[in-house]
Amino acid sequence: MTPMRVAILGEPAGWHVGRLAAAVSARGHEPTVVRWAELAAGIGVEARSAFAPRSLAAADAVVVRGMPGIPAAGDRLEEVIFRMDVLGRLAAGGLTVVNPPRSLELAIDKYLSLAILAAAGIPVPRTLVVQDADAARAAFETLGGDCVVKPLFGSRGVGLARVTTAAEAAAAVRPGGGVVYLQEFLPHPGWDARLLVIDDRVFAMKRIAAAGEWRANVSQGARPEAFDPPPAWIDLAIRATRAVGAVIAGVDILQPAGRPAVVLEVNGVPAWRGLQQVVAHEIADEIAAAIERAARLGTDTGPA
Repeated sequence: MTPMRVAILGEPAGWHVGRLAAAVSARGHEPTVVRWAELAAGIGVEARSAFAPRSLAAADAVVVRGMPGIPAAGDRLEEVIFRMDVLGRLAAGGLTVVNPPRSLELAIDKYLSLAILAAAGIPVPRTLVVQDADAARAAFETLGGDCVVKPLFGSRGVGLARVTTAAEAAAAVRPGGGVVYLQEFLPHPGWDARLLVIDDRVFAMKRIAAAGEWRANVSQGARPEAFDPPPAWIDLAIRATRAVGAVIAGVDILQPAGRPAVVLEVNGVPAWRGLQQVVAHEIADEIAAAIERAARLGTDTGPA
């Protein structure tokens, strides 16, 4: 394949960025790391000034490695919107973006992505999103009196809280009101599975929760373990990835006691550090190959 200039959006010192840059380089391409805070865009200016930094504007492909978050102070949601807008404009101009901007928008929003999965016939936990304390109390009862409160935007298990009383559910609403995402707590055997989908290839691990911890995120102390998922789970993971229009996705699947497996969420910028410990394939190289395929096939437009 003709050598490409690949811009990696993320933090230069990050483990994943380093592995991905090395894999891109090993395949004969030129990687450049671009921090989210460096993004700039113009309207009504000469073409070379429409996007910055120059390495982004000159790239043949962009891979998103690290999702732009919302600062704890100020809830600067406009930063996330602007950064997604820039990716959308780049993709509309013909640049290959992995994952496609629209799939990132869907995956980052837990409510919208779960609604899309449910509409596609994929089993998901019962979930209610409310905006005031009374509605939170009612949702808590509807969901069986044992819930998990999640931030609408978030990852790595940060901000998750299990609530076991209506008062705790109501207290999750900020003074004056605010969106609260409540999901039924599903009893499980102390582990869930992360299936990493790269195109049609699937790599999997069990995530064994730490002692006394119900969250099975590796970042929260869970232990990765090699896992050969049943075919039905592989099918679920691929369907979930396609439902949000992603090329690469981390799909979390849980087997509740006495119930069929459910998809908890789809992560559009999945980490794989824990997974790499238990699989033989070099995940970064698999992702670099997917970037090549996306550039060849023109899959940067994403879902309508």
